Amino acid sequence: MSNRDVPAYYSQWVSSERIPDLLAGRLHAADDPRWAESGAPSAETYARWASHICGMACTKMLLEELRGERATLFELLERCREVGGYVVSEAGIKGLYYRPLVQLLRERHALEAEVVEHVEAERIAEWLDEGHRVIASVHPSIRTPEQDPPQRGGHLVYLFGRDESGRLRFHNPSGLPGVNQADVRLAPAVFERFFAGRGILIRRG
Repeated sequence: MSNRDVPAYYSQWVSSERIPDLLAGRLHAADDPRWAESGAPSAETYARWASHICGMACTKMLLEELRGERATLFELLERCREVGGYVVSEAGIKGLYYRPLVQLLRERHALEAEVVEHVEAERIAEWLDEGHRVIASVHPSIRTPEQDPPQRGGHLVYLFGRDESGRLRFHNPSGLPGVNQADVRLAPAVFERFFAGRGILIRRG
């Protein structure tokens, strides 16, 4: 894959350049000046959901790359909620659940998607070499790969290829601007430290 073929990048917060401020609490999501671009009905709704929709950002990138479809984050969120991908209760927001999203990708978008579990980063590398795509569960601290994560999983990234050095190439919906948002590259062994061994494989024919 050449640099010209890199998929479009989208963050789970529309103002991706403000992610450091959002993570540090210097900016509240409801004050994101571009919140309306998410498709949310209000700034408050956007703020409630933004930290939960890394999977919708990955789905947005996937659908635009493979299907040429441009949908807002909240259009995708609504579709995913309709099939049970998220559950809202008094306890809060639960999800993203993989199997409902796989159902949505198969039935609405005619993509050959499947849940994968108990896999290693080297297996992801093989799938990428075969031209497939992967939405993978990693710890959000993957944005600082020089540090060790407290655990694995809890966040989703979109993997789309490998570079000439064999590093995995991916987009991180909560990455740091100018550092590791778009076209992040990590060796499989480094990625493995953050990877929970599960995700969604999207096969390309």
